[in-house]
Amino acid sequence: MKRREHLTPDLTPLIDILFLLLIFFLATSVFKKSDFALNLTLPNAKYASKVKSEVKSVEILIAKDKIAISNKIISSNQLEEYLSKIKDKNLPIIAKIDKDVPYQKVAKLLDVCTKYSLVNIELIQDKK
Repeated sequence: MKRREHLTPDLTPLIDILFLLLIFFLATSVFKKSDFALNLTLPNAKYASKVKSEVKSVEILIAKDKIAISNKIISSNQLEEYLSKIKDKNLPIIAKIDKDVPYQKVAKLLDVCTKYSLVNIELIQDKK
C-alpha cells in the first residue's frame, strides 16, 4: 500500500504578489488634500505667522468665483446665513483667500463678520 504525502501549498509567492499589488496601488494613488475644497493660490508675505489649529475655528476658502466652508462649496447668501448662526463671537474665523480674488469680496466678508460681531478674523497667506 502506498502512503500519500500531504501537500501544503507554498504561500510565499502569494504573499509576494500581495505586497507588490499593495505597493503598486500606494504608488499610483493620488492623495487628496483635505485642507482645501477649492484650489487656492494664497498671496505671499514676508512675515507670515503660523496658524494655531488647537482651537475650534471656522475655515472659509474664497476663490474668484466660489466660496467654501468646511470643504463644502456654498453661495454668498449661505455664507452670511452660516456666519449669522455662530453663537461664540470670539470663535476664530480663518479666511484663506486666493490672490486673484477682487478686494470687493474680501470687504464683503469683513462686512458680514462685523455685522454679526465676529471679531477674531485671520487672513491666511503663504510665507515667502
